[in-house]
Parts: sequence; structure tokens; C-alpha cells
Amino acid sequence: MTYVEIKNLIASFDLPFAYYQFPDGTEQAPPFICFFYDYNDIHADNSNYVKRAVLYIELYTDNKDFDKEEFIESGLKEAGFSFGKESAYIASERMWQTTYNMEVIINV
Repeated sequence: MTYVEIKNLIASFDLPFAYYQFPDGTEQAPPFICFFYDYNDIHADNSNYVKRAVLYIELYTDNKDFDKEEFIESGLKEAGFSFGKESAYIASERMWQTTYNMEVIINV
């Protein structure tokens, strides 16, 4: 996938989203999504052979929202992703964080 295709997939979830975090000084009320990449390229023959990344998509909600989670999971499945999922309550923020992680090959 390309960066644009991944951004378009995240946009299809119809929630405000930002890469890593929203700009300082802005107040984004839940629900919203933050996403980011953790890179682990594959090297061969003294060059970067494949741009491989772990994509993290974090859903933040005021209450545990199973419908939104199912909607996102359906979109990820439809796009062909196999993903892991973890949920945690962030007491200091009084919100839920549900994180999806999946390995992607970035085509540039």
C-alpha cells in the first residue's frame, strides 16, 4: 500500500484523525483516531529491499464503543489487513484507547 491509500482508509472511518497527535493547542474531543508507523525495513544486497512498517491505529472514545470498533475492524478486514487489537482505559484522560496494529509493506 501507499501512504495515501492508508490515509484514505483511515479517512473512510469518518472520524477526525491525525498522524501521531493533533497539533499543540488544539482540543480534539473523542471520538478520534491517531495513527503512526514503526519502521523495520528489510535489507538485501547492501540496500533497502522493502519498506516494511508496523502501522498503529489508535481509536480514542469517551466510553467503550463496540460499534465503532466493529466498523473499523470491518474496514481493516475489507482492505485485507490481519491485525492485533488491544484496549486500555486511560484514567487520567477519562477515555478508552483501542489500538490496532498490523504489518504493512509501503510502496513508494
